[in-house]
Amino acid sequence: MSAQDLDGGSDAETDGSGEMPKPHTIRLELVDEPGQLLAALKPISDNGGNLLSIFHERGSLTPRGHIPVEVDLECPPDRFERIVEALRDAGVNVIRAGAEHFGEEVMVILVGDIVDSDLSDTLHRIESSADATLQDLSLSAREGTNEASSARLRLAVRSGRVDETLSVVRDLAAEKGLHVVEPLAEGSQ
Repeated sequence: MSAQDLDGGSDAETDGSGEMPKPHTIRLELVDEPGQLLAALKPISDNGGNLLSIFHERGSLTPRGHIPVEVDLECPPDRFERIVEALRDAGVNVIRAGAEHFGEEVMVILVGDIVDSDLSDTLHRIESSADATLQDLSLSAREGTNEASSARLRLAVRSGRVDETLSVVRDLAAEKGLHVVEPLAEGSQ
């Protein structure tokens, strides 16, 4: 093995157009069960990602009670999107995939029988139908789970996709008999 091989010289794999691998950070949300971390790393490896570091925060939980994991990897730029899609296809919840992907944030409030309408299903469908991921969740059920409650959702949204995400939220809310309180557009009164 040459010194050039050790320092990532000209033998490093490119994306076909000559671009060298670049570092990326992906933040995942995993269920605390044996094998979940290994299963989440497989799509990265299968799509040509090179692991740089893994930060597994077992002591802290996401709003949905899962374990946050931050993965630093490098790959040619054209492979990064494939890696993110492969993770999602494998059922891994991608909270953040590079800063450029989820560049906007939107907050909505759902009001109604949140618990009876299966909040977990609602969140899953928002994330799988819209280019958004749940950043924070706050649930309020003053009268217990048998009465109307509210959930404040803070969503990270792909740049330029806020309207599409809000449309998905509205459609799901209508289907489940929930009301949506959404942010006012800039300049509206």
